[in-house]
Amino acid sequence: MGVHLIHRAVLSIPVLFGVLLLGFLLLQLVPGDVAQVIAGPQATPEVVAQIRKDLGLDRSLVVQFFIYITRVLQGDLGYSMINNTPVIHELAEAIGPTAELMLACLIWSVPVGIALGTIAAVYRGHALDRIIIAISVFGVSMPVFFIGLMLIMYVGYHWELLPFLGRAGPIWTLDGLAHLALPSLTLGLIFIGPVARMTRTAALEVMNADYVRTARAKGLAEHTVIIRHVLRNALIPVVTLIGLQAGYLLGGAVVTETIFSWPGVGRLAVGAILARDLPLAQGSILILAVSFIVINLIVDVLYGILDPRVGKR
Repeated sequence: MGVHLIHRAVLSIPVLFGVLLLGFLLLQLVPGDVAQVIAGPQATPEVVAQIRKDLGLDRSLVVQFFIYITRVLQGDLGYSMINNTPVIHELAEAIGPTAELMLACLIWSVPVGIALGTIAAVYRGHALDRIIIAISVFGVSMPVFFIGLMLIMYVGYHWELLPFLGRAGPIWTLDGLAHLALPSLTLGLIFIGPVARMTRTAALEVMNADYVRTARAKGLAEHTVIIRHVLRNALIPVVTLIGLQAGYLLGGAVVTETIFSWPGVGRLAVGAILARDLPLAQGSILILAVSFIVINLIVDVLYGILDPRVGKR
């Protein structure tokens, strides 16, 4: 398993480089001039030109990217062009809220999705199975911004059940949990559908296996067969799906943080892109890419636990 993880980590290096290169090139297409924003609308062309020179924006794109990569390898993500603060400090403040949001989403959505998929498999062809499939399709089809806006409109504004703007504190406080509820619910609702559908499909395949029929023939209770024999083996493709859906989940986190004014990396990235703050935007993209890689490495570890044959390869 250790060799396998090291191999995956090494393969992640060119992926990170490609993400940084693609992000750098795409950010050049964002309209506007950050030097003009810093100088102000009344600044003379000479002042704007001097600011561009100070920021290194007068150099070629190849030179700019080479300088940026060199600094990244040294652990220096540069300074925000707008706030003139170290990018790493701003990211350090935003990583915690994003991690809270992702963790809160996974804690409730994965067990619920697995439970719904298992129930649908057990009651295949019944009305309950059709209802769960419909819920799954609804969750997959609805865009995250629509779900978020509906929750804000009804749960937050009309019914006044939960707060819906900003972050009040850490998740171990009651106020912090209340502010986290709607963002995590929004993000989790789009994640339940794929998990439930994959669990249902995998469970139906496992139910036809010989060892499951043998377990039933031995007189084991049905819930014991489902939990100990069916569900354990059905989780292997589900864990793989969670890793594959990590990028989609991170993208949903960007939208969710923006809608709920959640002070995470996603909202920071959106603000940096709109302001054309290239160092801060590139740092945010780097953190999101690293997060995706780390999530997939964790999935590899879980996959090895569920299927010990992986660690012997």
